[in-house]
Amino acid sequence: MNESKLMKFVLVGAAAGAVISMFDRKTRENTKEKTKQMKDMAVYYAKNRDELQRMLEQKIEVAQEVYENASTNISTIISKMDDVKEIPASVQNMVSDTKNIVKNSNAERLN
Repeated sequence: MNESKLMKFVLVGAAAGAVISMFDRKTRENTKEKTKQMKDMAVYYAKNRDELQRMLEQKIEVAQEVYENASTNISTIISKMDDVKEIPASVQNMVSDTKNIVKNSNAERLN
């Protein structure tokens, strides 16, 4: 019940905001121009459906390329993170090996 009231008041608020914004001349003119452009575009694509289909296919291809690139980049980042996780262990091993070499070297000098 509360959700339906919320949506109702959100829509009423949006409508009131739209009406109030139309008191500004520049907003009215801009809205009228954008509405005319949208109408002209809808009429054009209604008559030229093949062109609309080609445009949509191109947009889909671009979106797929972006997805594939993002997926590749994420995989690379994850791989690099795994490499970075291994660095502390290898550094610790190097420090331990170096410590052992120094100990052995000092022990040989003392003998």
